[in-house]
Amino acid sequence: MSLPEEQKEVIIEQKMKQFITFVKKEFYHVFRDRKTLLMLFGLPVVQIVLFGFALTNEIKNTKVVILDYAKDEASGSIINKIEASSYFEIEHSLLSHEEIERAFKQGTIKLAIVFPVNFNNDLLHLNKSQIQIIADASDPNTANTLISFTTSIISDYQKELMQINALPYLIIPKIRMLYNPELKGAPNFVPGVMALVLTLICVMMTSVAIVKEKEKGTMEILLVSPFKPILVILSKAIPYLLISFVNVSVILLLSVFILDMPINGSIVLLFAESTLLIITALSLGLFISTVTDSQQTAMMLSMMGMMLPTTLFSGFMFPIENMPVALQLISNIVPAKWYYIIVKSIMIKGLGFSGVWKETLILTAMTVFLMIISLKKFKTRLE
Repeated sequence: MSLPEEQKEVIIEQKMKQFITFVKKEFYHVFRDRKTLLMLFGLPVVQIVLFGFALTNEIKNTKVVILDYAKDEASGSIINKIEASSYFEIEHSLLSHEEIERAFKQGTIKLAIVFPVNFNNDLLHLNKSQIQIIADASDPNTANTLISFTTSIISDYQKELMQINALPYLIIPKIRMLYNPELKGAPNFVPGVMALVLTLICVMMTSVAIVKEKEKGTMEILLVSPFKPILVILSKAIPYLLISFVNVSVILLLSVFILDMPINGSIVLLFAESTLLIITALSLGLFISTVTDSQQTAMMLSMMGMMLPTTLFSGFMFPIENMPVALQLISNIVPAKWYYIIVKSIMIKGLGFSGVWKETLILTAMTVFLMIISLKKFKTRLE
């Protein structure tokens, strides 16, 4: 026998009140724990400040020494250009190669530039001359970048000479840097920080919250109550979903007003994609809660199991295309990789949904798969 419509409405209203009560209870648990609050709201700020300033890959004010055997007009002009650049800071001028080697060993410099005798004279009469550039290649990426900057400054001076003494054939490359013309580090790190923070917080907090109920023995009581298991899970997930929205907002505000990073795409689309990753992470946290029986185990598994893959395989710390093929295949199962691509496409390139539909579809498939497996495993263990 079907119930009258009025009774159905009353039952639905009662269940909604129960659900809201459970959600409020979870919020109370979160806000009473100061350590949890510090992790939830302090982690995004610390991460964005560290990656935006301290861990930036931009090259600035690099210590460089110059050994000028020529001491002529041409060497002086190039030295002035180097000194005017924000990339370099001339430490002091040296008198011999032995002093250069000693400075490299002491770690006080990263680059040395040597001008030979008769540098200007050879340049004017022979139409060619040499400059020795010595870099500390213990950090190969930095060394290549510094050499590139130095050769660019020298090329600019060479172009000035060509305008005065035109050659029969002249090819001048004009370089344009799309999306990030100033080569700042923030456009690369901010999307990665968003992926890292959202993944860690949602996975860890969800798994710990559910395992906590299991440790206390209250989860079984909740599951045998008239309150459906799916509503129990949702009541625990919704607070972290809303808190993650706050974290996304904080990261975006810090990025725009402190790191001067523009948001070229749709903010609505950005929050929608963030919601998708949050749900994926919540599902993964639920799965972890089904295979662990203690809060410490759940926290360690969430931290170690998500931080390393997110950092290594999302692409914001290390280029995935430079990895071996096996590791490139492994990176495809890391949700943060696809979210990182989505955020960069929206924030930096200004693309719409048509530009990120493929990554969105992959992330949606992961979410559905994790949700089905997690719910099935959850019921199997606890019913």
